Amino acid sequence: MKNAIALFLALCLTLALSCALADGLSIDHLTVTYVTSPLNIPSIVEKENHIFENTLGIPVDYAEITSGADQTQALASGDVQLLYAVGGTSVILSAANGADIKVLNMYSRAPEAFCMYSKDDSLTTPESLRGKVIAGPAGTNLHELLVAYLNTAGMTIDDVQYISMGIPESKAALDGGSADVALLGGAAAYNASKQGYHLVASGKGLIKAIIAVAVTQAFADAHPDVIAALSEAEQKIMDTIQADPEAAYALAASYLDLTPDAVRDMAAAYDFSLAITQEDKAGFQNTADFMSASQMIDEPYDVIGLFMDDAR
Repeated sequence: MKNAIALFLALCLTLALSCALADGLSIDHLTVTYVTSPLNIPSIVEKENHIFENTLGIPVDYAEITSGADQTQALASGDVQLLYAVGGTSVILSAANGADIKVLNMYSRAPEAFCMYSKDDSLTTPESLRGKVIAGPAGTNLHELLVAYLNTAGMTIDDVQYISMGIPESKAALDGGSADVALLGGAAAYNASKQGYHLVASGKGLIKAIIAVAVTQAFADAHPDVIAALSEAEQKIMDTIQADPEAAYALAASYLDLTPDAVRDMAAAYDFSLAITQEDKAGFQNTADFMSASQMIDEPYDVIGLFMDDAR
């Protein structure tokens, strides 16, 4: 009799849990990355308006991880479930090393927002950079820009004095005269332009400057309801920005210590549309080829299968 009662109670508990899951999501909280720079307007608008939390109906925690390598490591460990704005180079490096990572959708593309600036307006060709000191962050869109620009003249990064450092440090090196050229993006590039510095080249026609949204395939397989809710939330973020772009610019300006006019000017270089296009996939492949040629990954990497829609 006792066994029958225990079995009955167990069945009741199972049914109760099933009903609870049917009424909500299959997880009780979510952790996402939160990166505001160089101009991550969707991230700022989302957090300010609690769009993930309101759409999913569960608590959302934010991990302020700016390093792409640290982001992908946090995803692999399970500390983070959604990389909301991760560079294509970081995604490819993680995948090429065997990690479970998939591109859910796009975050932004902004080739013109990534630039090479100098005080010397005679630097107008790749050949003119030969032997010059060039500062910028390695393993990034800006690094890829430098390599692509040099390649147009059959040159390599060995033809210049490349120094790896962050964007603020690169800007400071250019300001102080210890670098001939700085690889800049976001507010640093905007400020260099306003200072009257010479634009050597932007990423237009050279790189795609891809930023993506990523999850693990294991998480997507286990929680398809969460993936669907995230897609809905991301569309709400875009709808919020499109409904009142000036409010979005003003909000981003307050977070990034810029003026709304500056954000508006910079935003013109960004495409924040969500859908993954064939051009985006080609851009990922170009980045993978750059990483292989630069020995950032050991072997050539085929990006087919890197995207969630390829697995559906």
